[in-house]
Amino acid sequence: MPGPAADGGKAPFGNAKGEIRAGVGVEDSEGGGGRERPGARVQRQNIVWRNVVLMSLLHLGAVYSLVLIPKAQPLTLLWAYFCFLLTALGVTAGAHRLWSHRSYKAKLPLRIFLAAANSMAFQNDIFEWSRDHRVHHKYSETDADPHNARRGFFFSHVGWLFVRKHRDVIEKGRRLDVTDLLADPVVRFQRKYYKITVVLMCFVIPTLVPWYIWGESLWNSYFLASILRYTISLNVTWLVNSAAHMYGNRPYDKHISPRQNPLVTLGAIGEGFHNYHHTFPFDYSASEFGLNFNPTTWFIDFMCWLGLATDRKRATKPMIEARKARTGDGSA
Repeated sequence: MPGPAADGGKAPFGNAKGEIRAGVGVEDSEGGGGRERPGARVQRQNIVWRNVVLMSLLHLGAVYSLVLIPKAQPLTLLWAYFCFLLTALGVTAGAHRLWSHRSYKAKLPLRIFLAAANSMAFQNDIFEWSRDHRVHHKYSETDADPHNARRGFFFSHVGWLFVRKHRDVIEKGRRLDVTDLLADPVVRFQRKYYKITVVLMCFVIPTLVPWYIWGESLWNSYFLASILRYTISLNVTWLVNSAAHMYGNRPYDKHISPRQNPLVTLGAIGEGFHNYHHTFPFDYSASEFGLNFNPTTWFIDFMCWLGLATDRKRATKPMIEARKARTGDGSA
C-alpha cells in the first residue's frame, strides 16, 4: 500500500484522458519526488532527503506524544482512536477495496465520506494510491513493485519512500488503464484540492475538536489526535507491505510472497489476510472468513444495509477450496 503524499511534480489538473496524456499515470509521489523526464533514467538509489528528514521529524514527534498521554483527557484519547478508525477506513474501504480493486460499488454520499477519510490518512490522493496499488498487484515482488519486499523489510516498510522510484515502476505504471479512477468526480475533486483537504482533515479538524468541544489544550490535541494518530496509521499501513509479505502462512498460494498475518489484520482492520487478497484481489472482504476479524468488511456490509453500497464481489467456496488444493501450502 502506498505511503504519504508528496509536494512536487504534479501535473496541472484536467480530465482523465488529458492527465494520462500529460503523464500523470507515471508521476512520482512521496517515494519519487518528481517525474521522469523523457530519455532520462531513474536512479535506483537516489535518496530523497526531504522525505528522510520529514519522516524522521514525524516519528520523533510521535515518540514525544507518548509522554502526553497521561496528561490528556480521556475523551481526547478516544477522539484520537476514532480519527484512527476513520483514517483506516479511508484507506481500506476507500482507496483499497473500492477504488483500487472495484470490489464493490458505492453511492455518492459514501464516496464523499471515504474521500474525506482518505484525506485524513494523508497517504497520497486516491488516484495516486490506487494507481500504485494496481502496479503493486500486477508486478508484485519485482522492480516494478513500488515497495518490492524482495529488497528487505525496511525498504518495503518505509525505505521505498526515501528513494526515487525504480524506472520499472514508472514504465509499467504508464501502461495501466486508470481512466476509471479519473472518471469519478469525487476522485477528481479530491485530487484537485488534495493539499487543502489534507490540512483540514489530517491536522486541523483532529486538533480543533478536542480543544473546542471539551477544552483540551491545543498542544495535547495536536500531538495526540494528529501527529501520533497519523504516525501509527502510516506504520500500520506499511506493515501490510512489509510484515504481511514476509511473515505468516500461505494457504491459498505458496508461490507468491504475501502471507496471512493475524497481527497485521488486527492493526489494519482486516487487511492482513494478504495471501488470500493477492490470490482473490476482487473479493470485497479481502478474506475467506467474512466478518471475522474484519472491521472493514463490517463497515462495507453496514453501508450495503443502509443502501449506500452495492454489488459486493466474492470468491465462491468451491473456487477457494480448489485453489487451496492446487497451490496452497496445506496450512489452515
